[in-house]
Amino acid sequence: MSLEKGVVDMDLKSSEGAPSGPSPAANAGGEAKEPSASALKKAAKAREKEQKKASKRREQEEKQQQEQQNAAAADFAKDNYGDLRGTREKTASDIISMPALAANAAVTIQARVQNIRSQTAKLCFLLLREGFSTIQAVVAAGDETSSVSRQMVKWVASLNAESIVEVSGMVQEPKDPVNSATISGLEIHVQKIYVIASSVSQGPMQLESALLPELKEGEEEDAQDSKTSKTPRVSLKTRLDNRVVDLRTPTNAAITRIKSGVSELFQEYLRQNGFAQIFTPKLIAAASEGGSNVFAVSYFERVAYLAQSPQLYKQMAIGGDCGRVYEIGPVFRAENSNTHRHLTEFVGLDLEMTFKVHYHEVLDVLEGLFVFIFNGLKERYAKEIEIVRRQYPVEEFKVPEDGKMLRITFAEGIRMLREAGEELDEHEDLSTPHERQLGRLVREKYDTDFFIMDQFPLAVRPFYTMPSPHDPKLSNSYDFFMRGEEIMSGAQRVHQPALLVDRMKALGVNAEGDGLKDYVDSFRYGTPPHAGGGIGLERVVFLYLGLGNIRKASMFPRDPQRLRP
Repeated sequence: MSLEKGVVDMDLKSSEGAPSGPSPAANAGGEAKEPSASALKKAAKAREKEQKKASKRREQEEKQQQEQQNAAAADFAKDNYGDLRGTREKTASDIISMPALAANAAVTIQARVQNIRSQTAKLCFLLLREGFSTIQAVVAAGDETSSVSRQMVKWVASLNAESIVEVSGMVQEPKDPVNSATISGLEIHVQKIYVIASSVSQGPMQLESALLPELKEGEEEDAQDSKTSKTPRVSLKTRLDNRVVDLRTPTNAAITRIKSGVSELFQEYLRQNGFAQIFTPKLIAAASEGGSNVFAVSYFERVAYLAQSPQLYKQMAIGGDCGRVYEIGPVFRAENSNTHRHLTEFVGLDLEMTFKVHYHEVLDVLEGLFVFIFNGLKERYAKEIEIVRRQYPVEEFKVPEDGKMLRITFAEGIRMLREAGEELDEHEDLSTPHERQLGRLVREKYDTDFFIMDQFPLAVRPFYTMPSPHDPKLSNSYDFFMRGEEIMSGAQRVHQPALLVDRMKALGVNAEGDGLKDYVDSFRYGTPPHAGGGIGLERVVFLYLGLGNIRKASMFPRDPQRLRP
């Protein structure tokens, strides 16, 4: 045996023979000292104590498991609730259709759980929501002949708000109207309930907070709505950071539908008046509006730009004898403007058309378009407008009853502001505060929130704007205003190539540059006189409804500070 192997064998034997418990101490000579009798007794008691604890834990676990098994076996309703698995045989109804049902009618619906009120171990209430509609559901435990057990009531009471459930039951008339529900004269007595999609128990923002007016600048996050309210108010930033939850409120659902309605009415009117929809590129070789407010993107080995508008292509379509065209699409503006009315990406409602004699022919069509939109919103979306008003109370948007919209010239607008004490240059553009003040003056004088201002100074308009034949300092251009803020800019366009080149040179725009040469050359083949305009969809919506901030009219807004969600 080698010395090394002998050492190993001795170590193993020593280890095997060592008693458990405290290690024997070494005496002065280095030899191991045997533990005392008291130490051994103490170690044995410790082991016995641990064994008893482990045994008790096993007994408790077995007892708990047995109780659960017994409870499951005793739960006669165990198949009537839980997570939904597999396919469903029944077709779910809509909550909004509930009022048409008679008492004792069987129904199955899918909805979100807006809130839960647990009354007793045998009774709880749910407020179920689908779209704008809510209805109360009653979960009441009965005997073994019923569909609901105590265990089922307990499970339902533990559901998280905003979970999506499928509920089957009987429609009944409540003893008293359910004022918390939009359908107050009926309720559902639940027989079965299954979770389709569960929500987290505590998110960064609760739906109840989104139902309240947002915090104003300077107010603290989570400030209480009132001394008695338990629901924290949140800022617009928090709402937008958690937009998916925010969009579920009746107010935002209504705003979404109204915005869709404006787009629908825009298209409906233009189609009735002979317009065709076009689809133009959003990746272009040059700034469509001139200037530097464009987003540059890498386009293989070149630089391209996101379109500021479909302006150049609308005009080229006119040169292609399309006659009357419109487009609905994204518009990109690289403007570092952190205001209540600016976005870096918004939806543009654009149109262009030829005219025979005077550009006011186009102005008449545009005026008719807005009359059609405003009347259509009142007729088709009165319910949605009312819902928005509850959270954002504001005076109704006013237009002349006869449908004849107010038109003033830029010079007349300047004169009204000067008479109100403002000092303005008649050849400079209006600032935002001046626009809003003019809106107030127009409302006071003419009792309207909508007006058209014509004949703007040429110096403040883009290169494609036609100069006025009566005054070289003015242009055949116009803006439309709602509540004192511009929502559309338009003009007669330059259709003679020589004048167009001169205008471009005067504004420092290269007529031979990439992306612009094709545009200029298109006029050399002959283009009829034409005019048009570009409307900001989100501006129309937020100003019509008086929301106070354009971001509330955008589903997922983009501004200089926001690129998510």
